[in-house]
Amino acid sequence: MQAEPGKTGVRELTFIDAIKEAYVEEMERDENVFLVGQDIRGGIFPSTMGLFDRFGPERVVDTPISESGMYGTAFGAAQEGFRPIVDFMFGGFAYVTWAECSVTTGQYYFLHGGQVPLPLVMTFAVGTGQQLANDHAMGLHGAFFHQPGIKVAMPSTPHDAKGMMKAAIRDNNPVVMPWHMGLMMDRGPVPGTDYTVPFGMADVRREGRDVTVLANSLQLKHALAVADRLAGEISVEVIDPRSFEPFDMDTLLRSLETTSRLVVVDEDWERGGFAATVSARVMEQGFDLLDAPVGRVTFPNMPVPGGHMEAYIAPGPDKIESAVRSVCA
Repeated sequence: MQAEPGKTGVRELTFIDAIKEAYVEEMERDENVFLVGQDIRGGIFPSTMGLFDRFGPERVVDTPISESGMYGTAFGAAQEGFRPIVDFMFGGFAYVTWAECSVTTGQYYFLHGGQVPLPLVMTFAVGTGQQLANDHAMGLHGAFFHQPGIKVAMPSTPHDAKGMMKAAIRDNNPVVMPWHMGLMMDRGPVPGTDYTVPFGMADVRREGRDVTVLANSLQLKHALAVADRLAGEISVEVIDPRSFEPFDMDTLLRSLETTSRLVVVDEDWERGGFAATVSARVMEQGFDLLDAPVGRVTFPNMPVPGGHMEAYIAPGPDKIESAVRSVCA
């Protein structure tokens, strides 16, 4: 694909503009790609701002407040060979149509013997730090991760936001791609050329010797800050999983061969969440590599509170540091 003038090479973009650039490039590349969601014409988030004027009402479909209706539109279109991107605005809103967007969607490929693809992307904003309370801030990746047949990924940098969104749009499987509001205005290098970031490939963001911290999205930033804070005292290796399903277990086990200690940081809930699954898999596949029990820094089993109470409950640098010190004691 030819880049627009001035867009070649590596530039600095915000996280949210990197997602928007992925939309624009894929909609220009493939006329079957379209967006459907609430308030995407007005651009509640900058990721869809201006796309209605650029691509028109047939490819930027602004719907009433009806999650089942907009998801049904995307599902039916995917059955017919289109590649819809359904934007739920906030993650909690997806629960309104949960049976369709999780169970039915995840089973579709399997029930058709792998003969009928279902290429659709579900995306929405999530995350603590904005004091928006449960329906707007709750993490949903763990809930979708629990459903067989759905790929689930969550970028942590502008580079990955663009590359992973493009990979999701081109995938023949349903993909859930949440993004964290705490990263929205973060800036970073993004190639202006066409590229994708494949799922199932974790990224070692920082090498270390004493303990491995597996963290994603905003919590990856916190983990890297803790690694800097502890430098000279505890050597922390930081891994970004990038995708939860498929999950790159090999990279994690290779890291544990060196560090022998693990802390999993995630904004999913503690009970039955992604961190619990990773901990169990490490115990099954890498028990002999461990010199200490796996530590977890997650959200407690309670709704996300609004206002200032959120900071006392959510994962963050102090909780990560405490967990690292505990497993290294």
